[in-house]
Amino acid sequence: MAKERLDKLISSQSMMTRSEATKLIRSGNVKVNGDVVKNTSSKADTENDVIEVCGEVINYKKHIYIMLNKPQGVVSASRDNSEKTVVDLVPDNLKRPGLFPAGRLDKDTTGFVLITDDGDFAHDILSPRHHVDKTYLAGTDCLIDEEYLVRMREGMVLGDEKLMPAEIDLVCDSPSPVYRIVLREGRYHQIKRMTGATNAVLTSLKRIKMGSLDLDETLAPGECRELSSEEISMIKNMQTLTS
Repeated sequence: MAKERLDKLISSQSMMTRSEATKLIRSGNVKVNGDVVKNTSSKADTENDVIEVCGEVINYKKHIYIMLNKPQGVVSASRDNSEKTVVDLVPDNLKRPGLFPAGRLDKDTTGFVLITDDGDFAHDILSPRHHVDKTYLAGTDCLIDEEYLVRMREGMVLGDEKLMPAEIDLVCDSPSPVYRIVLREGRYHQIKRMTGATNAVLTSLKRIKMGSLDLDETLAPGECRELSSEEISMIKNMQTLTS
């Protein structure tokens, strides 16, 4: 990998601006391979050089991938003038420029949101030519009649839209019904619209899985963690090209 300017490299790994990184370099708070560097035009190799900022080694990553357990009342956006966003919930040690949710959940829907700064990755998993299965738990106020379950499994028609077949199975019927629903596309308010066309009313919705990767059950609502390379592959490897 070609060397990059230190100020640019440091700012890319945090919410620090390049000017703030430049001040740290000038003040002697940056080391490369153990040597203090004060030249603001200095460069470093992210693959071979050991870079320290204020005594902490930078573990350089070109991109970051974060699993968030989204709580209710938070919008799936990078920024909002009046509402708390999923990016607002990311702790400072994981924040960096350009973070955004790869796919959206409604404000009142909970569960797995993937946050990243990798636009190509997000495009791949969200592109209409590809799909990554998304699995949800949907609570309803009553059991859905069998005729509607058949329509969902065969591919519901909503208005002028023909949906892809969805998997739907009852996982709990007491005290209130809960269904496991697997979607292979991401239409606008899809599950809400699907259940809205049945005899039942949707009471809760939680995304629990993307591809073959389950939401980490140890994450409380509002908590997040970085994905491992193996977990990222679990999402990427579920992409299939539609005919």
